[in-house]
Amino acid sequence: MQRRTFGKSLCVAALAVTTSATALLAADNYVIGFSQVTTVEPWRVQFNKDLRAEAALHDNVELLIADANDRTEKQVADVENFIRQEVDAILISPKESAGLTGVVEQATDAGIPVFVLDRNVDTDKFVQWVGGDNELIGRAAGQFALDKLGGEGSASGTIVEIWGGLGTQAAHDRANGFHEAFEGEAGVKFLLDQQSGDWKQDTAYDIMSTALRNYEDISMVYGHNDPMAYGAYLAAKDAGRADDILFIGVDALPGEGVTWVANGELAATFLYPTPGAEGLRQALAYLGGEKVEKSVVMGTEAVTAENADDILKRNGLK
Repeated sequence: MQRRTFGKSLCVAALAVTTSATALLAADNYVIGFSQVTTVEPWRVQFNKDLRAEAALHDNVELLIADANDRTEKQVADVENFIRQEVDAILISPKESAGLTGVVEQATDAGIPVFVLDRNVDTDKFVQWVGGDNELIGRAAGQFALDKLGGEGSASGTIVEIWGGLGTQAAHDRANGFHEAFEGEAGVKFLLDQQSGDWKQDTAYDIMSTALRNYEDISMVYGHNDPMAYGAYLAAKDAGRADDILFIGVDALPGEGVTWVANGELAATFLYPTPGAEGLRQALAYLGGEKVEKSVVMGTEAVTAENADDILKRNGLK
């Protein structure tokens, strides 16, 4: 299939031009479609901001962004539209693994390279996956929590865990990594079954409000993202119990999680970097003929009271 691009025809004067000038004129131009699951969550807003900033650095890139409004069927339709447009590459950050697998395979079969960002899909028919290591993040959060509850072999306390979407691998990985730290720790009890906050602050507030009514003793809350951890904090604050509970989140956006740590509202958050800029760089490298790895794993960082202010200063927020 012939990929659609813009501005690929070059008009060269009849007079001779230098080799270096010809090389500059010969750079390919690309139309790249990005399917984002939602723009409601702040982490997703930052994701899009990072991607647009990277695209602005490349004069040869036309970036098309489609917002699925947190609906799998809309995201499938968005990717199918990119296929019909014959874009040069598709970046996709899926709402859920199973629901987006078919359309990713469809794009690949149509000859369009696909780059999966953040959540994965149930196929290997794509060029590359780029994202954070959610199990690694979960383990880092679990180790922090274990230390706060007394350390290995001596930990004691109760934990409310508020999940992200139960149908997302990210939530399961963040849970599995966190629970690894508490294997064999008889003094630690998880109070709830899997309770999905759907990554949203208001939903987490409601879950925590119910937990506060049902349990007099809650030592800690682990939210799979910062908005849910903060929603739980607000529920505890409204109930007059926030000072007795430690709240841990994930994402570490400067304007959210890092600020909440600096304010003493969260005990810690763990960086989950957005893959937008790196995903676009990888796609352009691939389109330019370079070999790319099947997966690119981005690192994490613990944000606590000790370093939160420095991070805010680096981001111009203090």
